[in-house]
Amino acid sequence: MKTVFMCIGGIFALLAISGGAAWQYLGPTASAPATVFVVPQQSAEFDVPDALFRAHIIQHKRAFDWLYGLLVAGKTTAPGGYRLHGGMFAWDVIRTLTIPPSYVWVSVRPGLRKEQIGRLLSEKLAWSPAQRSSWDAVFTGEEGSYFPDTYLLPRDEPAPAIAKRFINRFNEKIAPYASSFASRHMSTGAATTIASLIQREAAGPTDMPIISGIIQNRLDKGMPLQIDATIQYIKGNERSGWWPIVKGQDTSIVSPYNTYLNTGLPPTPIANPGLSAIAAAANPAKTACLYYLHDDTRQIHCAVTYAEHLSNIQKYLE
Repeated sequence: MKTVFMCIGGIFALLAISGGAAWQYLGPTASAPATVFVVPQQSAEFDVPDALFRAHIIQHKRAFDWLYGLLVAGKTTAPGGYRLHGGMFAWDVIRTLTIPPSYVWVSVRPGLRKEQIGRLLSEKLAWSPAQRSSWDAVFTGEEGSYFPDTYLLPRDEPAPAIAKRFINRFNEKIAPYASSFASRHMSTGAATTIASLIQREAAGPTDMPIISGIIQNRLDKGMPLQIDATIQYIKGNERSGWWPIVKGQDTSIVSPYNTYLNTGLPPTPIANPGLSAIAAAANPAKTACLYYLHDDTRQIHCAVTYAEHLSNIQKYLE
Protein backbone atom coordinates (compact mmCIF):
# COMPACT_ATOMS: atom_id res chain seq x y z
CA MET A 1 0.00 0.00 0.00
CA LYS A 2 2.99 2.32 0.65
CA THR A 3 4.01 1.79 -2.97
CA VAL A 4 0.50 2.72 -4.08
CA PHE A 5 0.64 6.03 -2.24
CA MET A 6 4.09 6.77 -3.70
CA CYS A 7 2.71 6.13 -7.18
CA ILE A 8 -0.27 8.37 -6.46
CA GLY A 9 2.13 11.13 -5.43
CA GLY A 10 3.94 10.73 -8.74
CA ILE A 11 0.64 10.89 -10.61
CA PHE A 12 -0.25 14.15 -8.86
CA ALA A 13 3.09 15.55 -9.96
CA LEU A 14 2.48 14.38 -13.52
CA LEU A 15 -0.94 16.00 -13.54
CA ALA A 16 0.50 19.27 -12.27
CA ILE A 17 3.15 19.29 -14.98
CA SER A 18 0.58 18.57 -17.67
CA GLY A 19 -1.58 21.45 -16.53
CA GLY A 20 -4.25 19.11 -15.21
CA ALA A 21 -5.38 17.98 -18.66
CA ALA A 22 -5.61 14.37 -17.46
CA TRP A 23 -8.26 15.23 -14.88
CA GLN A 24 -10.91 14.58 -17.52
CA TYR A 25 -9.70 10.98 -17.65
CA LEU A 26 -8.89 10.21 -14.01
CA GLY A 27 -11.05 12.68 -12.10
CA PRO A 28 -14.48 12.01 -10.60
CA THR A 29 -17.57 11.79 -12.78
CA ALA A 30 -19.84 13.29 -10.09
CA SER A 31 -22.76 11.66 -11.90
CA ALA A 32 -23.23 8.39 -10.02
CA PRO A 33 -24.76 8.17 -6.54
CA ALA A 34 -23.33 5.87 -3.90
CA THR A 35 -23.69 2.32 -5.11
CA VAL A 36 -22.49 -1.21 -4.48
CA PHE A 37 -20.27 -2.25 -7.38
CA VAL A 38 -20.63 -6.02 -7.74
CA VAL A 39 -17.88 -8.30 -9.00
CA PRO A 40 -19.46 -11.70 -9.79
CA GLN A 41 -18.28 -14.95 -8.26
CA GLN A 42 -17.05 -16.19 -11.64
CA SER A 43 -15.02 -13.10 -12.41
CA ALA A 44 -12.32 -14.40 -14.79
CA GLU A 45 -14.04 -12.80 -17.81
CA PHE A 46 -15.44 -9.81 -15.91
CA ASP A 47 -14.21 -6.49 -17.35
CA VAL A 48 -13.84 -4.20 -14.34
CA PRO A 49 -13.04 -0.95 -16.21
CA ASP A 50 -15.94 -1.49 -18.63
CA ALA A 51 -18.39 -2.16 -15.79
CA LEU A 52 -17.16 0.89 -13.87
CA PHE A 53 -17.52 3.06 -16.99
CA ARG A 54 -21.07 1.83 -17.64
CA ALA A 55 -21.92 2.58 -14.02
CA HIS A 56 -20.62 6.17 -14.48
CA ILE A 57 -18.03 5.71 -11.75
CA ILE A 58 -14.97 6.41 -13.96
CA GLN A 59 -14.42 8.82 -16.84
CA HIS A 60 -12.29 6.78 -19.21
CA LYS A 61 -11.76 3.01 -19.48
CA ARG A 62 -8.29 3.01 -21.01
CA ALA A 63 -6.94 5.64 -18.66
CA PHE A 64 -8.30 3.73 -15.69
CA ASP A 65 -6.85 0.45 -16.99
CA TRP A 66 -3.45 2.10 -17.40
CA LEU A 67 -3.56 3.51 -13.89
CA TYR A 68 -4.75 0.21 -12.44
CA GLY A 69 -1.83 -1.62 -14.05
CA LEU A 70 0.57 1.01 -12.76
CA LEU A 71 -0.62 0.95 -9.17
CA VAL A 72 -1.52 -2.66 -8.52
CA ALA A 73 0.24 -4.73 -11.17
CA GLY A 74 -0.31 -8.44 -10.57
CA LYS A 75 -3.25 -7.95 -8.22
CA THR A 76 -6.88 -8.77 -8.94
CA THR A 77 -10.20 -7.51 -7.70
CA ALA A 78 -11.82 -10.18 -5.53
CA PRO A 79 -15.46 -11.19 -6.13
CA GLY A 80 -17.84 -9.30 -3.89
CA GLY A 81 -19.43 -5.89 -3.47
CA TYR A 82 -17.58 -2.58 -3.17
CA ARG A 83 -19.04 0.71 -1.99
CA LEU A 84 -18.27 3.29 -4.70
CA HIS A 85 -19.67 6.55 -6.07
CA GLY A 86 -19.08 8.91 -8.99
CA GLY A 87 -17.36 11.49 -6.81
CA MET A 88 -14.27 9.32 -6.36
CA PHE A 89 -10.96 9.89 -8.13
CA ALA A 90 -9.71 6.93 -10.16
CA TRP A 91 -7.01 6.11 -7.61
CA ASP A 92 -9.59 6.08 -4.83
CA VAL A 93 -11.65 3.60 -6.84
CA ILE A 94 -8.58 1.43 -7.38
CA ARG A 95 -7.64 1.53 -3.71
CA THR A 96 -11.18 0.45 -2.78
CA LEU A 97 -11.12 -2.40 -5.31
CA THR A 98 -7.86 -3.81 -3.96
CA ILE A 99 -8.92 -4.20 -0.33
CA PRO A 100 -11.36 -6.82 0.97
CA PRO A 101 -14.87 -6.10 -0.37
CA SER A 102 -17.58 -4.65 1.84
CA TYR A 103 -20.01 -7.33 0.62
CA VAL A 104 -19.11 -11.02 0.51
CA TRP A 105 -20.54 -13.84 -1.58
CA VAL A 106 -21.86 -16.65 0.60
CA SER A 107 -23.32 -19.88 -0.82
CA VAL A 108 -25.46 -22.01 1.49
CA ARG A 109 -26.25 -25.55 0.38
CA PRO A 110 -29.60 -27.20 1.13
CA GLY A 111 -30.04 -29.35 4.22
CA LEU A 112 -27.99 -27.43 6.77
CA ARG A 113 -29.16 -26.66 10.27
CA LYS A 114 -29.33 -23.07 11.41
CA GLU A 115 -26.19 -23.57 13.51
CA GLN A 116 -24.27 -24.84 10.50
CA ILE A 117 -25.29 -21.77 8.52
CA GLY A 118 -24.12 -19.65 11.45
CA ARG A 119 -20.69 -21.26 11.35
CA LEU A 120 -20.43 -20.69 7.60
CA LEU A 121 -21.41 -17.04 7.99
CA SER A 122 -18.97 -16.65 10.86
CA GLU A 123 -16.13 -17.88 8.66
CA LYS A 124 -17.09 -15.86 5.57
CA LEU A 125 -17.90 -12.61 7.38
CA ALA A 126 -15.16 -12.92 10.04
CA TRP A 127 -17.65 -12.68 12.90
CA SER A 128 -16.57 -12.35 16.49
CA PRO A 129 -17.80 -14.94 19.02
CA ALA A 130 -20.38 -12.39 20.17
CA GLN A 131 -21.72 -12.02 16.62
CA ARG A 132 -21.90 -15.79 16.22
CA SER A 133 -23.82 -16.03 19.51
CA SER A 134 -26.16 -13.32 18.25
CA TRP A 135 -26.96 -15.44 15.19
CA ASP A 136 -27.62 -18.53 17.31
CA ALA A 137 -29.94 -16.49 19.55
CA VAL A 138 -32.13 -14.82 16.90
CA PHE A 139 -35.19 -16.35 15.32
CA THR A 140 -34.74 -19.60 17.23
CA GLY A 141 -38.12 -20.83 16.03
CA GLU A 142 -37.35 -20.28 12.35
CA GLU A 143 -35.42 -23.47 11.53
CA GLY A 144 -36.37 -24.32 7.98
CA SER A 145 -36.84 -20.70 6.90
CA TYR A 146 -33.18 -19.87 6.18
CA PHE A 147 -33.37 -20.48 2.47
CA PRO A 148 -30.26 -22.12 0.96
CA ASP A 149 -29.01 -19.93 -1.86
CA THR A 150 -26.16 -17.63 -2.87
CA TYR A 151 -26.19 -14.27 -1.10
CA LEU A 152 -24.16 -11.09 -1.36
CA LEU A 153 -23.95 -10.06 2.29
CA PRO A 154 -22.59 -6.89 3.92
CA ARG A 155 -19.73 -7.60 6.31
CA ASP A 156 -21.02 -5.00 8.76
CA GLU A 157 -24.67 -6.09 8.85
CA PRO A 158 -25.93 -7.41 12.23
CA ALA A 159 -26.79 -11.09 12.48
CA PRO A 160 -30.56 -10.49 12.94
CA ALA A 161 -30.66 -8.46 9.72
CA ILE A 162 -28.86 -11.20 7.80
CA ALA A 163 -31.28 -13.77 9.23
CA LYS A 164 -34.11 -11.63 7.93
CA ARG A 165 -32.58 -11.71 4.44
CA PHE A 166 -32.67 -15.52 4.52
CA ILE A 167 -36.25 -15.60 5.76
CA ASN A 168 -37.39 -13.07 3.15
CA ARG A 169 -35.81 -15.20 0.41
CA PHE A 170 -37.58 -18.26 1.82
CA ASN A 171 -40.94 -16.48 1.79
CA GLU A 172 -40.33 -15.42 -1.82
CA LYS A 173 -39.39 -18.92 -2.96
CA ILE A 174 -42.16 -20.82 -1.17
CA ALA A 175 -44.98 -18.44 -2.17
CA PRO A 176 -45.67 -20.12 -5.56
CA TYR A 177 -46.42 -23.38 -3.74
CA ALA A 178 -48.96 -21.88 -1.31
CA SER A 179 -51.97 -22.98 -3.39
CA SER A 180 -50.66 -26.56 -3.61
CA PHE A 181 -50.27 -26.71 0.15
CA ALA A 182 -53.71 -25.17 0.71
CA SER A 183 -55.36 -27.67 -1.63
CA ARG A 184 -54.04 -30.46 0.58
CA HIS A 185 -55.08 -28.62 3.77
CA MET A 186 -51.46 -28.26 4.78
CA SER A 187 -49.96 -25.22 6.53
CA THR A 188 -46.73 -23.69 5.31
CA GLY A 189 -45.09 -24.76 8.56
CA ALA A 190 -46.10 -28.40 8.10
CA ALA A 191 -45.02 -28.32 4.46
CA THR A 192 -41.64 -26.88 5.40
CA THR A 193 -41.18 -29.58 8.02
CA ILE A 194 -41.94 -32.28 5.45
CA ALA A 195 -39.57 -30.60 2.97
CA SER A 196 -36.81 -30.63 5.60
CA LEU A 197 -37.31 -34.36 6.17
CA ILE A 198 -37.20 -34.98 2.43
CA GLN A 199 -34.05 -32.88 2.08
CA ARG A 200 -32.19 -34.85 4.73
CA GLU A 201 -33.44 -38.29 3.63
CA ALA A 202 -33.10 -38.04 -0.15
CA ALA A 203 -29.99 -39.03 -2.08
CA GLY A 204 -30.82 -36.37 -4.65
CA PRO A 205 -33.70 -34.50 -6.32
CA THR A 206 -34.91 -37.50 -8.31
CA ASP A 207 -36.02 -39.53 -5.30
CA MET A 208 -37.53 -36.60 -3.40
CA PRO A 209 -41.09 -37.02 -4.80
CA ILE A 210 -41.23 -40.72 -3.87
CA ILE A 211 -40.00 -40.00 -0.33
CA SER A 212 -42.61 -37.25 -0.10
CA GLY A 213 -45.29 -39.72 -1.17
CA ILE A 214 -44.19 -42.28 1.41
CA ILE A 215 -44.17 -39.67 4.18
CA GLN A 216 -47.69 -38.63 3.20
CA ASN A 217 -48.88 -42.26 3.13
CA ARG A 218 -47.55 -42.90 6.64
CA LEU A 219 -49.09 -39.68 7.95
CA ASP A 220 -52.46 -40.62 6.43
CA LYS A 221 -52.32 -44.05 8.11
CA GLY A 222 -51.20 -42.67 11.48
CA MET A 223 -47.92 -44.58 11.29
CA PRO A 224 -44.74 -43.28 12.93
CA LEU A 225 -42.52 -41.79 10.23
CA GLN A 226 -39.41 -43.57 11.62
CA ILE A 227 -37.03 -41.15 9.92
CA ASP A 228 -33.41 -41.40 11.05
CA ALA A 229 -32.71 -37.76 10.23
CA THR A 230 -34.95 -36.70 13.12
CA ILE A 231 -32.78 -38.76 15.51
CA GLN A 232 -29.71 -37.07 14.05
CA TYR A 233 -31.36 -33.73 14.74
CA ILE A 234 -31.82 -34.69 18.38
CA LYS A 235 -28.25 -35.91 18.81
CA GLY A 236 -26.42 -33.35 16.68
CA ASN A 237 -24.00 -30.85 18.17
CA GLU A 238 -20.94 -28.92 17.04
CA ARG A 239 -18.44 -31.08 18.88
CA SER A 240 -19.48 -34.54 17.64
CA GLY A 241 -21.16 -33.47 14.41
CA TRP A 242 -24.55 -32.12 13.47
CA TRP A 243 -25.66 -35.28 11.63
CA PRO A 244 -24.16 -38.22 13.56
CA ILE A 245 -24.65 -41.89 12.76
CA VAL A 246 -27.85 -43.31 14.26
CA LYS A 247 -27.47 -46.42 16.42
CA GLY A 248 -30.19 -48.86 17.39
CA GLN A 249 -30.61 -47.58 20.95
CA ASP A 250 -30.98 -44.00 19.70
CA THR A 251 -34.51 -44.70 18.54
CA SER A 252 -35.54 -44.84 22.22
CA ILE A 253 -34.40 -41.26 22.96
CA VAL A 254 -37.29 -39.41 24.56
CA SER A 255 -37.90 -36.30 22.47
CA PRO A 256 -40.81 -34.77 20.56
CA TYR A 257 -38.52 -34.99 17.51
CA ASN A 258 -38.22 -38.77 17.77
CA THR A 259 -40.35 -40.04 14.90
CA TYR A 260 -39.91 -43.63 16.06
CA LEU A 261 -41.73 -42.94 19.35
CA ASN A 262 -44.16 -40.29 18.14
CA THR A 263 -46.66 -40.19 15.31
CA GLY A 264 -47.16 -37.15 13.11
CA LEU A 265 -44.56 -34.55 12.23
CA PRO A 266 -41.79 -33.28 14.51
CA PRO A 267 -42.53 -29.90 16.14
CA THR A 268 -40.42 -27.90 13.64
CA PRO A 269 -38.35 -28.46 10.52
CA ILE A 270 -35.04 -30.23 11.18
CA ALA A 271 -33.04 -28.44 8.46
CA ASN A 272 -33.33 -25.76 5.82
CA PRO A 273 -34.68 -27.34 2.62
CA GLY A 274 -33.95 -26.30 -0.93
CA LEU A 275 -36.44 -25.66 -3.71
CA SER A 276 -36.45 -29.28 -4.97
CA ALA A 277 -37.48 -30.56 -1.56
CA ILE A 278 -40.14 -27.86 -1.21
CA ALA A 279 -41.51 -28.78 -4.65
CA ALA A 280 -41.57 -32.46 -3.65
CA ALA A 281 -43.48 -31.62 -0.47
CA ALA A 282 -46.03 -29.76 -2.60
CA ASN A 283 -46.27 -32.54 -5.18
CA PRO A 284 -45.70 -35.98 -3.63
CA ALA A 285 -45.49 -38.95 -5.97
CA LYS A 286 -48.49 -41.24 -5.98
CA THR A 287 -47.26 -44.52 -4.58
CA ALA A 288 -48.48 -47.40 -2.44
CA CYS A 289 -45.08 -47.68 -0.75
CA LEU A 290 -44.71 -47.24 3.01
CA TYR A 291 -41.01 -48.05 3.36
CA TYR A 292 -37.80 -47.14 1.56
CA LEU A 293 -34.05 -47.53 1.77
CA HIS A 294 -30.99 -46.52 -0.23
CA ASP A 295 -28.44 -49.06 -1.38
CA ASP A 296 -24.67 -48.55 -1.47
CA THR A 297 -24.95 -46.61 -4.73
CA ARG A 298 -27.59 -44.30 -3.19
CA GLN A 299 -30.34 -45.84 -5.36
CA ILE A 300 -33.72 -45.78 -3.62
CA HIS A 301 -35.83 -48.95 -3.21
CA CYS A 302 -39.35 -48.74 -1.79
CA ALA A 303 -41.71 -51.38 -0.49
CA VAL A 304 -45.43 -51.63 0.14
CA THR A 305 -45.22 -54.10 3.02
CA TYR A 306 -42.80 -54.57 5.88
CA ALA A 307 -41.98 -58.06 4.59
CA GLU A 308 -40.96 -56.54 1.26
CA HIS A 309 -38.88 -53.96 3.09
CA LEU A 310 -37.06 -56.70 5.04
CA SER A 311 -36.40 -58.45 1.74
CA ASN A 312 -34.92 -55.21 0.35
CA ILE A 313 -32.71 -54.87 3.41
CA GLN A 314 -31.39 -58.40 2.88
CA LYS A 315 -30.93 -57.84 -0.84
CA TYR A 316 -29.36 -54.39 -0.89
CA LEU A 317 -27.76 -53.82 2.51
CA GLU A 318 -26.53 -57.16 3.80
